[in-house]
Amino acid sequence: MSAPPPAPDQDTDLLLVQRTVAGDQRAYGLLVLKYQRRIQRLIGRMVRDTDLVEDIAQETFVRAYRALHQFRGEAQFYTWLYRIAVNTAKKFLLELKRDPTVSESFLAADDEDETSWRKQEPIAGETPESLLAAKEIASVVNAAMEDLPEDLKEAITLREIEGLSYEEIAAVMDCPIGTVRSRIFRAREAISAKVKPLLEKQMGKRW
Repeated sequence: MSAPPPAPDQDTDLLLVQRTVAGDQRAYGLLVLKYQRRIQRLIGRMVRDTDLVEDIAQETFVRAYRALHQFRGEAQFYTWLYRIAVNTAKKFLLELKRDPTVSESFLAADDEDETSWRKQEPIAGETPESLLAAKEIASVVNAAMEDLPEDLKEAITLREIEGLSYEEIAAVMDCPIGTVRSRIFRAREAISAKVKPLLEKQMGKRW
């Protein structure tokens, strides 16, 4: 008898959830292993203090474990987990009376993350002048994102950094997809308005 075809990823996650609820602790360990880095990356975009990332991620998985019996598989598991992570990070920041912000490393000039805003920077060769321009632009973008209202910041981070679809963001933020589109559009407009004068200034220079 031939083996059945491999189950889709979502079905695999649901099976691991069901096994965990039934008492198989190793199954939950597999879920943690699978999503730990993605959750830590998400949290790292929301908090400035990198020392908090691991603590918040650990608390996220503890909360998810306690609520696992509520997961029914209507949404993808990581979308459900992302929502818990975002809420946990907000709770930590509220308790510490700190404002959520994009981590400094996100827009550092030497950041190699291909999803960062650097891919939009008009860098004409790795000259000292162009590197300085990149840092200047990154600083402006970072400041612009810090100034965004929390809902806009969360939406643009999930879209541009985490690469989630509009449908997935709607599930994470628990709002209609039209609201997600509006928040992302407003976030991009706000950031663009602050970056545009600097880009025009840099484009006008001859390096």
